[in-house]
Amino acid sequence: MIMKYLLWFLISSLTLTVSSGSGFCDSGSVKPPSVGKSSTDTMPLPAATAQTEKAISQVMMDKLSNAVSSEYVIGAEDVLDITVWRNPDLSRQVQVRPDGRISMPIIRDVVAVGKTPTQLAEEMTNKLKEYVQNPVVAVTLKEVNSSNVFLLGEVAHPGKYPLKSKMTLLQGITIAGGFKETAARNQIVIFRFIESAPGTKRFTASYDDIVLRSGISDNFELKPGDTLVVPSESMVVFPGR
Repeated sequence: MIMKYLLWFLISSLTLTVSSGSGFCDSGSVKPPSVGKSSTDTMPLPAATAQTEKAISQVMMDKLSNAVSSEYVIGAEDVLDITVWRNPDLSRQVQVRPDGRISMPIIRDVVAVGKTPTQLAEEMTNKLKEYVQNPVVAVTLKEVNSSNVFLLGEVAHPGKYPLKSKMTLLQGITIAGGFKETAARNQIVIFRFIESAPGTKRFTASYDDIVLRSGISDNFELKPGDTLVVPSESMVVFPGR
């Protein structure tokens, strides 16, 4: 009897063991998940191509170099921000010397006067190609000190204003805050220095003619060094007082 129960116990234990094994996978057959890594860690990121980097560089240069009008011509004493992409040691903020040149690392003196920011950037890029692989140079006008116009008389804010781009007579008056109530707006005077004919030339303009009549030609384009004067009505009515 004892042997019968013992045999029954062994068969039951063996059956239970086989049943348990068939219900679960072998832990050794499954690789444990990587600790501390996500699925994105195993996916390689596409490398930027040379063409992509060049395109990005060109966009950056265009944006920086167009901070002023593309037609603006650099003059003496202007302050320039010169950025060489990915080369901070070659980037500088410089002021144009009275002789029209700027000093930069490696390429030394460069003539800046008489060129637009874009032209200067292209020239410096070509000079740096001898020393730097695929250089990209951006030139930004930080301060305008060479091109100014002067607005005097009966305007809200008389003073010196930088001429960063094309500016007409009406635009100049607007920048100066417009006319005062006492302004003789139809007796505007512009003084301009003419190099070809030594001396100063005097122009006159009428606000009403420009705006209400066909005197659009009187809306002069202001030039560097122009002095625009808006006299008061009392000066016009009682000249010399």
